[in-house]
Amino acid sequence: MIKRTKMLMLAAVAAAGLSSTAAFAQAKDVVVTGAGEIPYVIDARNVVARSGTGLCWRTGYWSPAAASTVLAGEFPVGCECDSDIVPQDKCVAAPAPAPTAAPAPTPRPTADKIKLAADALFDFDKAVLKPEGQARLDELAAQAKDLKLEVILAVGHTDRIGSDAYNQSLSERRAAAVKTYLVSKGIEANRIYTEGKGKRQPVTGTSCDNVRPRSALISCLQPDRRVEVEVIGTK
Repeated sequence: MIKRTKMLMLAAVAAAGLSSTAAFAQAKDVVVTGAGEIPYVIDARNVVARSGTGLCWRTGYWSPAAASTVLAGEFPVGCECDSDIVPQDKCVAAPAPAPTAAPAPTPRPTADKIKLAADALFDFDKAVLKPEGQARLDELAAQAKDLKLEVILAVGHTDRIGSDAYNQSLSERRAAAVKTYLVSKGIEANRIYTEGKGKRQPVTGTSCDNVRPRSALISCLQPDRRVEVEVIGTK
């Protein structure tokens, strides 16, 4: 008797399926991808079984909450099977976020290296700034104030006339004089670094080796007497 009932039920289902083939063909396959207690009957492919009229077969696990949480792809399975029960906001893709503007590129520090002839800043063999030298440094201070200043490097150099120790001291005093003046013009002292190179880095090479008398040699060696100032900052 039980077998006969099952056969009659199967026959009825088959008959219903045959009588509504067009409706069933139009139904969309709903493939369950979420885990947990599945609220609908699924086949071996995880496709939800439907009735002949395209309705999803519910299981004993069915509830509005289960239909709204178990996923079939991007959306809950109930969006296809019970769209009148599942909240519509769960069945609509979230709008794509508005594109954000690309961040402004970080400005790169600029480095301007200026060679100031020491004779334009100081009298020969002196470390006291001349008025002409002060005017040159006024221009440099104005340039530095137009930047987001990182550091100023002032390096003093001398010619080869005189001892190593004397020229080292002279080059340091000249670099320090440049710093003192720039600080008086509003540049922060901790932004200025000084160094003396003495006569160790001449730029004249051997070109003045045979120059005589001493006055002509002093004139020939003028390019070696210099203060190199490097200004580093961002605009």
